[in-house]
Amino acid sequence: MDKASLKEQWHQTPHKPGVYIMKDAQGNTIYVGKAKDLHRRLANYFSPSNATLANHKTRALIHAIASFDYMVTRNDNEAFLLESKLIKQYRPHYNIQLKDDKRYPLLKVPKGEIFPRFQLSRVRKDDGARYFGPFVHSQALKATLEWINRHFQLRTCTVRHPGEHDFKHCHADIIRNCSAPCIGKISAEEYNAHFDQAIKLLEGTGKKSALDTLTSEMMQAAEQLDFEKAAYLRDIRDNLIKTLEPARRFRHTTPNLPGTMQPEKDMEALGIALGLDEPPFIMECFDISNVSSNHIVASMVRFTNGKPDNKAYRRYRIRTVEIQNDFASMSEVIHRRYSRILNESDAIATCPSNTSLYQWLKKLSREGKAPIKVPDLVVVDGGKGQLSSALRDLEAIGLGDMPIVGLAKQFEEIYFPHQPEPLRLSHSDGALKLMQRIRDEAHRFANGYNELLYRKRMKESALDGVPGMSVAKKSMLLAKFKSVAALKKTSADEIATLRGISKKWAQSMLDYLNSLS
Repeated sequence: MDKASLKEQWHQTPHKPGVYIMKDAQGNTIYVGKAKDLHRRLANYFSPSNATLANHKTRALIHAIASFDYMVTRNDNEAFLLESKLIKQYRPHYNIQLKDDKRYPLLKVPKGEIFPRFQLSRVRKDDGARYFGPFVHSQALKATLEWINRHFQLRTCTVRHPGEHDFKHCHADIIRNCSAPCIGKISAEEYNAHFDQAIKLLEGTGKKSALDTLTSEMMQAAEQLDFEKAAYLRDIRDNLIKTLEPARRFRHTTPNLPGTMQPEKDMEALGIALGLDEPPFIMECFDISNVSSNHIVASMVRFTNGKPDNKAYRRYRIRTVEIQNDFASMSEVIHRRYSRILNESDAIATCPSNTSLYQWLKKLSREGKAPIKVPDLVVVDGGKGQLSSALRDLEAIGLGDMPIVGLAKQFEEIYFPHQPEPLRLSHSDGALKLMQRIRDEAHRFANGYNELLYRKRMKESALDGVPGMSVAKKSMLLAKFKSVAALKKTSADEIATLRGISKKWAQSMLDYLNSLS
């Protein structure tokens, strides 16, 4: 393959995480690399800068490349694992060989122990033990393992069959919340039931419930101004997400992973599958994200020609819903989005009597007379309930004939208005893959907004409401006393030792903070 053909192939690579394999003229694998963004990383080889070419090794590699393959992975974790597997498999000439042949960590459950436990391991042996992993984030795994042992009250001692003699030299029941099955504080059956729950969590069962519980506790701690506890719970949750992030295990053979996406074909297939008059060139998808009543938000993402149209993304803070209610929240955001489209156009005033408002909006959109183009398909994240709520609001504003479906995540079922039975497409069907892409993007965008609002709230402090408080005073107080909780335990005399703070003002501040308790 000549350099022009290589460059053309590079232009078609997606902005997705994955692994690339460089080959020479004889078809030998000479380099394996991974990237968070394949298209940008491959630019170093097919549109290199002078700085890149200044490295003699990279320059030699570029000249040796005669062809390349790439494989898209679901996330960066998979790219790490696949890269490691392929380097060990092909031993490419241009790859730097790690001296210790580093392997990603595993979790091991030794065979034959009455009270099973988890061990960290780097090597999967044929010893009858049960293994989980490999895991890419070793630090996150260690922190998660510590939390799992505490949460499920599991033993961490290294003795295979601990008894009363071993307990005399162990304080894990006090320090690490061990349930101490070795002296009968808990029966073997109860201990194994706890261990089975931990196993299920590592397998993915109960992951959402565990994360929701941690998030709820984190928000509650923040509301009580216990920011240290909130930060600790946040770290546990983040480590758990990293550790349990799905990643396929790769065998010695090259995996059959997607190397290309075909948005236009997927879009055409979706139009046929949903019975639309034409492919959905413009799609809009809505998702609701709420971890407490403080932050109920929604997202709207738009795909144009099967690809993300980032500039058209929108996010919303729900205004009319005071408690968690996905149906009511979906109703609000749908009404706000499409009422705006109507209000910013003259469709209502100019619509002919023999044409529906939606069809008239589509005509104005095609002619460039609508400030916001109306979508060809609306997707809501959820099943019948979310779909029904959205449809009621569309009908209320005169857009009841706008194509709309719901995508229920558990079984990837597609729900249609006024139809009791959902449509199920094959997971290999490009139509479903397109719907999954837009749904997952809406979910990511909504969660990102919720995280942004949460971090902003974490930075807020009860000190902001103290009469006479300034930014300088607030910074000085937190620098000295570290937290509002510690400040409340301090005397007015000690606070007044700080420059610019009088005893009278310090006492009034303490009175205000204590009144909030």
